[in-house]
Amino acid sequence: MPYNLRHLRVFLAVAETHSVTRAAELCFVSQPAVTQALGKIASLAGATLFSRTPQGLYVTEAGETLARRVRRAFACLDPALADVAPRLKITVTRAQLNALIAVAETQNFTLAAKRLGLAQPTVHRAVSQLESEAERPLFERTSFGIVATRAASALAQAARLAFAELAQADADLAEAMERETGRIVVGAMPLSRACVLPDAIVAFRALGRTIPIDVLEGDYDDLLAGLRRGETDFLIGALRNPAPIGDIVQEKLFSDSVVLVAGPGHPLLRITKDGTLLQPTFEALARYPFVVAPEGTPIRSHFNRIFEAAGLAVPSRLVETRSVILMRELLEKSDHLGCVSKRQAEAEIAHGLMVALPFELPASARPIGLTLRAGFLPTAAQALFLKLLRDKALSLSGTA
Repeated sequence: MPYNLRHLRVFLAVAETHSVTRAAELCFVSQPAVTQALGKIASLAGATLFSRTPQGLYVTEAGETLARRVRRAFACLDPALADVAPRLKITVTRAQLNALIAVAETQNFTLAAKRLGLAQPTVHRAVSQLESEAERPLFERTSFGIVATRAASALAQAARLAFAELAQADADLAEAMERETGRIVVGAMPLSRACVLPDAIVAFRALGRTIPIDVLEGDYDDLLAGLRRGETDFLIGALRNPAPIGDIVQEKLFSDSVVLVAGPGHPLLRITKDGTLLQPTFEALARYPFVVAPEGTPIRSHFNRIFEAAGLAVPSRLVETRSVILMRELLEKSDHLGCVSKRQAEAEIAHGLMVALPFELPASARPIGLTLRAGFLPTAAQALFLKLLRDKALSLSGTA
C-alpha cells in the first residue's frame, strides 16, 4: 500500500520539529490526527520511526532513512504543485496525481481509467478536483485527444519522480533491516548487453543479491525518456556529445571504436602471400550493401564520416538495425558488409562468424558509460550494482 502524501507531510513535520503539537499546527490537523498518521506510516514502513525523549520525538535510523527520501520527493513535487495552485500542497492526493499522470500519458480518460483499473468517472473526477483547485483547465482538447498544459505536464513529471523516490524509500528501509525489496531497472544499449552488463549481473548474483534486474532495450530517446520519468534507474551505453538535456549526467567508463566487418566468404576478403588480410579500397567497399545502425546513433555518424573523409558518397543500399544477430545472418547469407561496435562484435569475430576488415579507424573512438538523472541517490543495491559496472568497465579500459 503506497504512502499517503498528507501523512508523509505530517511525518516530516514531526521529524523536523520533534513535536506532535507543532506538527499539528503546521499541517492544520489535530494532534490525534498526527498520532494516527505516524502510526500508519510506521506500519507501512515496518519499522520504528521515532524515539521519545524528554526533549521530544526524534527520528530513529529508519526514520531518518525515510525522511531523507520524503524530503527529496517533496523537493520534486512542491514547486510543480505551487505552480498549479498553492493549496495543492495541503489537499492533493496520490490518487489525483496518478490520474493526472495517466491522462497526460494516454491523452484519453477512458484509456487512463483502463491503465489504472478504475472507472472512467473516477479518473475524470480526480482530474476535475485538481482543475478546481487550479481554477483553470489542466488539459486542452485537440483533434488528437486531450493534451496536458505546460503546468500539468510539469506536475505529472514531478509526481513521477516523487513517487520514484518513495519507492526507493521502501528499498532503503528494507536494506536497513537486512531484507531486500524493489528492483534494479537498467536501460541497456546494444554494446553494454554484450560486454559489461552480463559480467556485472553475474557478480551481483554471486554476492547473494536476489532482487529482480530489469534490462530494458529500445531506442536511445525512449530509454532516456524512461530515465527522466523515474521509470529507469540508469542507462549504460554510448554517451552523447553534448548531453541532450540538462537534467541528466553522463559518466564515461571506457572507450570503444567502430569496426567494418564482412562474412567469412565475402569476395573482398583476400589474403596476401605473407598471410595477412589485404585492405580493400573505400571505393570497393562502397559498391556493396551495408548493415548499419539507424540514423542519429553514434555508430551511424562514424559510418557516414568514414566515407565522407574518403571523398565518397555514403552508400545508399543500407539495412538499418541495432541487432548484431541480424547483421551476422545477413553477412553469412549475402555480400553485405557491416559497421558495428568493435567490442560488441568481439564474440562473432573470435568464432569466425564475422571477419574484421583491416582498417584503422582511430577517429571512430566513442565514449561508453552511464547516464543518470542529475541528483540521483541510489539505494544500497543500486549503488552496489553501479560499482560492479564500474569495476567491470575498468578491466576493459586498457583493452580498447
